[in-house]
Amino acid sequence: MAECGRKALSLLEAARSRYESLQISDDVFGESGDDSSDNPFYSTSGDSDSDNYIAEVGEEDQQQPHHHHHHHQKRGEKEGSGNRGGSSGGSSGSGPPGALSRSQAEEEGWTETLQDVTVPPFKETYGPAQKMTASATALDFFQLFVPDNCIQNMVTQTNMYAKKFQERFGSDEGWRPVTTQEMKAFLGFVTSTSVHRCESVLSIWSSGFFSNRSIALKMSQARFEKILKYFHIVAFRPSQGSNQGLYKIQPFLDSLQQSFSCTFRPSQTQVLHEPLIDEDPVFITTCTERELRKRKKRKFSLWVRQCTSTGFICQISVHLKEGTDCLATLKNKPQLHSLVAKQLCQNISGKNTIIFTGPSITSLGLFTEFSKQDIYCCGLLSTRKSDCTGLPQNMLVCSSTPAQRGQSRVMMKGSMSLISWYNKGHFRFLTNAYPPTKQGIIIKRKSGEIPCPLAVEAFAAHLSYICKYDDKYSKYFIFHKPNKTWQQVFWLSISIAINNAYILYKMSDAYTVKRYSRAQFGERLVRELLDLDDCSPTQ
Repeated sequence: MAECGRKALSLLEAARSRYESLQISDDVFGESGDDSSDNPFYSTSGDSDSDNYIAEVGEEDQQQPHHHHHHHQKRGEKEGSGNRGGSSGGSSGSGPPGALSRSQAEEEGWTETLQDVTVPPFKETYGPAQKMTASATALDFFQLFVPDNCIQNMVTQTNMYAKKFQERFGSDEGWRPVTTQEMKAFLGFVTSTSVHRCESVLSIWSSGFFSNRSIALKMSQARFEKILKYFHIVAFRPSQGSNQGLYKIQPFLDSLQQSFSCTFRPSQTQVLHEPLIDEDPVFITTCTERELRKRKKRKFSLWVRQCTSTGFICQISVHLKEGTDCLATLKNKPQLHSLVAKQLCQNISGKNTIIFTGPSITSLGLFTEFSKQDIYCCGLLSTRKSDCTGLPQNMLVCSSTPAQRGQSRVMMKGSMSLISWYNKGHFRFLTNAYPPTKQGIIIKRKSGEIPCPLAVEAFAAHLSYICKYDDKYSKYFIFHKPNKTWQQVFWLSISIAINNAYILYKMSDAYTVKRYSRAQFGERLVRELLDLDDCSPTQ
């Protein structure tokens, strides 16, 4: 018995040291609640039309993540369970468009002879770029991203818009220009919906269950509604046709991007994906059909590049789903997604970063382009969702001999490996970041260890970390849902900024003093934005 225990222990230790070499850090999120991280190949976001990839990597231990239960039919899609194209054994004529026949693949340099791959060392140190004092407040961390001049600009633009609006539609007796202090309070009220869930930000002043007496006294509901009515970041349409659809928020997104880059240096490993920004499932189930119809479907998709050692979101890319400047009108999805990927990776060339991607982004063309900029990739590949141009067809169809769990086949072209790994379904990966000669292991509670190439383990480990992050942090998104798309994007990006602020707080000396959980940090921030005297400590 002791022997068996020792073996398990040494296995764990081996796994742990491999995790360290894969750069999975400890939990930055503090209080660890339940998470759905049991499933490493996760679904990014419910109604996004891109990456609903959830692959049952071990269905018997599947704990379904609790979000987007109303999308399950879309998620369980498994790959490779039957041969698409109808041919048995992967003879010619089947396989996704752009894939190469055996002879073409050989000509293009694909071979079953494996060679070692090494990624040169990462050229950066990672972590917060500036030291914050131990006395720094939640507001100080937030203002790294939304500084006073940014709030001052909201004041100016809101007042300009109110003036323009009244010139056109008649004067508004109750209006007086908004001040900086009021604007901070306004941000505070809306932000409070990320800590205390409520259907509408106006319920703060109601007498009902969601009322919040302690902050309601700071401003009258009438005044708040006036500011909400006129709130703007860009009051006038700019003359030159710059990104028309998002012109009302573009300057804010640009300054946010700037501050994300200045305050934090990400680790070597990063993920490109769509974070969970779906509705709260609890609210959806209590909602009537009419209310649901009123809550319009999102008209934009939001992609991020996220550091997998901390969860810090380094870059955001927003795309409108309709209208003239919308890329999504391209019939060719992969084209759009590789465009998004290039946009998200603009400023990381030359650093030997490793990025993980979902099927809609993974493609040989993109990965090859990235490798010229010293960006290494590891992506899950799907024969339906990925652009399979230039990949050997025999690797993309399933062989007629039944595969065994944990079995894998690999073909290489230069340093790029295409891996087909079987675990109750075929999973395919494309990578130039991990040597196909090295083995890894996926540990499941019930089925024990399943062998896999190192790239597969790395992918599963990094993505389950981001999945944990999503589960924890999407709980703290601002719940106020305006109808206007630019406002939805604005409050969403404020939510991301607050989550980033918390990560910087956890990595600073201030955390050792106060040790706020994410919820406490959110509450502190609201009180500080409202400038409430600290008579009722949250501790």
